[in-house]
Amino acid sequence: CLRVTGLRPGRLEDHVLTWFPSHSRFNWSSLVPLQLRGRTLGLQAEDSEFRLEGMPFRIFGGSMHYFRVPKEYWRDRMVKMKTCGLNTLTTYVPWNLHEAANGKFDFSGNLDLEAFLTLAAEVGLWVILRPGPYICSEWDLGGLPSWLLQDPEMQLRTTYKGFTEAVDAYFDHLMTRVVPLQYKKGGPIIAVQVENEYGSYAKDPQYLTYIKMALLDRGIVELLMTSDNRDGLSSGYVEGGMWHCSAFQGGKLKLLSCQGPKMVMEYWTGWFDSWGGPHNIFDADEVLKTGASINLYMFHGGTNFGFMNGALDSDEYKPDVTSYDYDAVLTEAGDYTSKFFKLRQLFTKIIGQPLPPPPMITAKASYGAVLLPQYVSLWEVLPSIVEPIKSEFPVNMENLPVNDGNGQAYGYTLYETVISGGGQLHSRDHVRDRAQVFVNTVFVGFLDYNTMPIHSLQGFRQLRLLVENCGRVNYGLMLNEQRKGLIGDVFLNKTPLRNFKIYSLEMKPGFMESLRGVTAWSTIPDYAVGPAFFRGNLQVQYLPRDTFLKLEGWEKGVVFVNGENLGRYWKIGPQETLYLPATWLHPGNNEIIVFEERMAGRIIQSVDMPYLGRTHYLD
Repeated sequence: CLRVTGLRPGRLEDHVLTWFPSHSRFNWSSLVPLQLRGRTLGLQAEDSEFRLEGMPFRIFGGSMHYFRVPKEYWRDRMVKMKTCGLNTLTTYVPWNLHEAANGKFDFSGNLDLEAFLTLAAEVGLWVILRPGPYICSEWDLGGLPSWLLQDPEMQLRTTYKGFTEAVDAYFDHLMTRVVPLQYKKGGPIIAVQVENEYGSYAKDPQYLTYIKMALLDRGIVELLMTSDNRDGLSSGYVEGGMWHCSAFQGGKLKLLSCQGPKMVMEYWTGWFDSWGGPHNIFDADEVLKTGASINLYMFHGGTNFGFMNGALDSDEYKPDVTSYDYDAVLTEAGDYTSKFFKLRQLFTKIIGQPLPPPPMITAKASYGAVLLPQYVSLWEVLPSIVEPIKSEFPVNMENLPVNDGNGQAYGYTLYETVISGGGQLHSRDHVRDRAQVFVNTVFVGFLDYNTMPIHSLQGFRQLRLLVENCGRVNYGLMLNEQRKGLIGDVFLNKTPLRNFKIYSLEMKPGFMESLRGVTAWSTIPDYAVGPAFFRGNLQVQYLPRDTFLKLEGWEKGVVFVNGENLGRYWKIGPQETLYLPATWLHPGNNEIIVFEERMAGRIIQSVDMPYLGRTHYLD
């Protein structure tokens, strides 16, 4: 009987058929005992080292998130990971994308988790899966779906019944896809993380045990692990066959204690950026040389496409930018950085043998200036493509009766009411996160946590508040407070406003398709202000290439190319270009629609280099 150890990722039968090619009397079904015998131990944390199927194993991991990278580029990024010297890929699983509507699951296209994991095995990478349900990841609400917040008593990341029932239903569906891809069943998954950095949250001492059992009861048989930052190590551990590692910058590893082998689950290669701040970079010259295992966070960051960026809220609310370049080992567009070659050199020495040559990088294109000659005001299109909701009181985004009862998750919400006279408009801290205020169609200012004057005029006028969800907080103790839109009364003087028309402007594909068909599109005026949509075409003559869109002269808004939401731009920076993957382009005309909130430019520049802003070196 043949015992197999030290296998690379992949199905065992693929290896056996390599050894016994195309033999007519060879029956794979007779080898089931061999498969079980060959993959019985899995990854184990023993004393000071990991062992994979009984053999010493050091994890050289890198994070890459399938939901931040176009599916067509998954293999390219994985091969680059492999040729850098890494042997393990880690990824989160975003619940809020896979179950955007309660009970409706999507694992297709760019959300095909099974295809992603299978591809990792084909490339020769093991997988550490971080399924959540909470993932942080600078992702809206840490990956939790916004419809959970329809429950006014919701307590996220606890054993509150409303939360655990939702997690159970989600895990019932998710784990049927994950379980067959575990190591002991012939797949690439060698370990599964239990939740994410719960020690720094720690609102419920029973919660981690609940998540652990939710995984075990659904067939997870590989090594379970928890991961925490330095402050959460003592609170983020649960007893019972689990291994606990740090999630802290690698140079600090000597300050931390791990149960068993040492590993930094998030060895930060850089950092994320917030609007209005610098572009953070990190000089990762020193990589762990202590014999510890590491996971590079991020190996390849990718992009917060659409409205999916998260935010921080400690001393003040700070939404994250669209790019998740992260100053990672590979750039947002998958190009090599100096870190890649430093790491490749280091791993070559550790492994003791040459690595395969890295793939060639793809050339980027500069398609020049793109004129956007067509224009339509938001006020003109509203009556024809959005049905208003009438309500005596303001209703927060999540509780709007839209999307088959799931509420509105992202984008903008417009609140209209009628006023007479003037005075002081006061939010009472009920605006989430940023409101443009209009009297009829005239812009009068921004309202967030302060008051603003409304001039007195005779007669009745429409007061309009266009409220943007700039991104829900993804980390910390504020998760239960992340309802968006108007979350309570807004006052004119001391009188609460009443009798609203509310327009849900999530700008989903159906909305954009309706927008294309409106008849109100006209030639852009000499002085174009928002809120409005602007339309033009990007010409691609030959095979499309990746490019970057620079919106110089524009103020704030969102860009759509061929219906794909590239994400937000904002003149306050630091990010000045939006990444446009070639896979979203085609030869010929490519439609660009920009939703601009305030002041429009005339053109968009397509350039072949990103500009992510003034750099700031992190210590």
